[in-house]
Amino acid sequence: MKFLISLHINPAVLDALTDEEKSAIGNGHGRFIEGLKKSGELITTQALVDPSQAAVVSVRNGQPVVTDGPFLESKEYLGGFYLIDCENKERAIELASQIPDTTIEGLGVEVRQVMFADGQLEA
Repeated sequence: MKFLISLHINPAVLDALTDEEKSAIGNGHGRFIEGLKKSGELITTQALVDPSQAAVVSVRNGQPVVTDGPFLESKEYLGGFYLIDCENKERAIELASQIPDTTIEGLGVEVRQVMFADGQLEA
């Protein structure tokens, strides 16, 4: 079963962390990635740039309209994700609980099963 573990960032929370705490988060993600690789459960992981660098695309009257910045104004944003393949939701939650962000109040880690991928519904 495939699951998306999404990391939700609050920049105010990150800004309040010490350099040591920020380093611990980075090192924790490194260990988490290595563990997923070793277990064979990692499909991919990506970190995203700040939403201020985003472009929102819509089509009006048959023409693309592009605006700068995030789709939604909010204090939290999607900062990155892990796409994993594991036995079940319980395992996905077990893995997500190893992500260092889960220990910091104001940062969110969400687990959602992939429903559709590559033209096929997931089991």
